[in-house]
Amino acid sequence: MEQEIQEKQGTFFIGEEHDPKAQVLFEENDNTMVITSTFVAPSEREQGLGGELIDYAVNYARKHKLKIDPVCSFAREVIENTPEYQVVLKA
Repeated sequence: MEQEIQEKQGTFFIGEEHDPKAQVLFEENDNTMVITSTFVAPSEREQGLGGELIDYAVNYARKHKLKIDPVCSFAREVIENTPEYQVVLKA
């Protein structure tokens, strides 16, 4: 079930800003989005929320002509294992 993803400076999140169900933290430097962390609340895991957020981040990067440097191991694994995401992966 797709959840509403919200944006705030350096964060994409699902749920309430002060208590998100899931979130991705990132920094933008030059033409690069550095994904530093992905978090999903224990009660919300195994529902695909982390993957939805990474998909959102990839689409954001495409829209803003950014490359993604996934420092976060979860983000790196999802992007590297999804062929259509490879185009935004920073070499």
